[in-house]
Amino acid sequence: MSTTRSEGGVAGTLDQLATLTPDTRDRYMDFLRAASILAVVFGHWLISVITWHGGVITTTSAIGVTRGLWLATWVFQVMPIFFFVGGFSNVVAYDSNRRKGGSDWDFVRARLQRLLRPSAILLGIWVVIQVVLHLANIGKPTGPELWGHTHLLRGVYPPGATLPFGPLWFLGVYMVVVTFSPFTIRLHRRFGWRVPVLLALGAVAADVIGFGFNLHFVRYANIVFVLLFPHQLGHFYADGTLQRLSARAKWAMVIGGLGTLVLLTNPWFFQWIGGASRFSWFPGIGYYPRSLLGTDVEQISNAYPPTLCYLAVGVWQIGAVLLLREPATAWLQKARAWKGTILVNTIVMTLFLWHMTAFLIAILILWPLGLGRGHSDARWWLERFVWIGVPAVILVGLVAVFGRFERPRVTPTRSSPAAST
Repeated sequence: MSTTRSEGGVAGTLDQLATLTPDTRDRYMDFLRAASILAVVFGHWLISVITWHGGVITTTSAIGVTRGLWLATWVFQVMPIFFFVGGFSNVVAYDSNRRKGGSDWDFVRARLQRLLRPSAILLGIWVVIQVVLHLANIGKPTGPELWGHTHLLRGVYPPGATLPFGPLWFLGVYMVVVTFSPFTIRLHRRFGWRVPVLLALGAVAADVIGFGFNLHFVRYANIVFVLLFPHQLGHFYADGTLQRLSARAKWAMVIGGLGTLVLLTNPWFFQWIGGASRFSWFPGIGYYPRSLLGTDVEQISNAYPPTLCYLAVGVWQIGAVLLLREPATAWLQKARAWKGTILVNTIVMTLFLWHMTAFLIAILILWPLGLGRGHSDARWWLERFVWIGVPAVILVGLVAVFGRFERPRVTPTRSSPAAST
């Protein structure tokens, strides 16, 4: 989506963009993009357990220490939905680029610029912050050693840790997917359903070899197989194939995905197929973890690298969003719902990139007041209102400052859609 300035301010801009939305636009895809990113933002704030020790601030997940909370990840682990929407959007943008006579490189460059511009701002600000922390000798040194006793970071851990750099690892993976999307689109148009079938079989093979033969490096092949699977299904949505599926087929995706999750995360199934050897495959538990996020307490993770469970959750979620498409599309015809969707999409990258920085600022404010010291008890749950509300206010301020870098300012015309894909 593109931002504009108008005499009516934000409200006037939203009115303008909503009015200019072409009838052919798939509003549901915009809604899914916005909803999935908001789910990530609030999910990270909701489940974070904070540690501030020895000059380093870290967050871990409450899922590993809270009974039954793993079930929420079967609903709110929405990265497959984001990749699904990306698969759709990349086809639409690719075809538009081809109609204008652009090359594959023109397409990739344009898509990457939209990701890199706001990301470069985040990295630039944090480089300045880290230089100040080093010069002032604030925070414990962390990360790889650069020279002498100087380490890469202070006070926080490198990317991979959620606070504040966690969004960057996902962005890096998605940039690779965007780079290869002209190839995946051609595969889709030549081989159709054979591509996602082969991706699913590759995911099975990677887990069987990785777990069954103790060759865990093979599991990293699932970064390709599992994450490209929903992206490839997005290509089928773009050409209308998924919309033409019967309700029975969509329900089969929901039931099949959930059923697979139940089988893979219960011990009786692996007792039947593997006996005691399952404990060498899945140390300490004998089956796939139930959480679809890293818990920091289990020896393996369904997310890093992704496993068959991650693929299964994508199947059931995509089936569910297909079932909800018609009523949701009708709801998005309402002005308020559509303008809200437009608003989030104009700042979606800024929200994603800066939400853990907002949480870190909240920690600096709230921790000295005695908040955030426990986990999973009644006080911790009551504090969730604070640990969502305060970062939300801070994030609004960050968006006001940095959201302008997400899109170049353009004035919409009747030939330009209300929101670019």
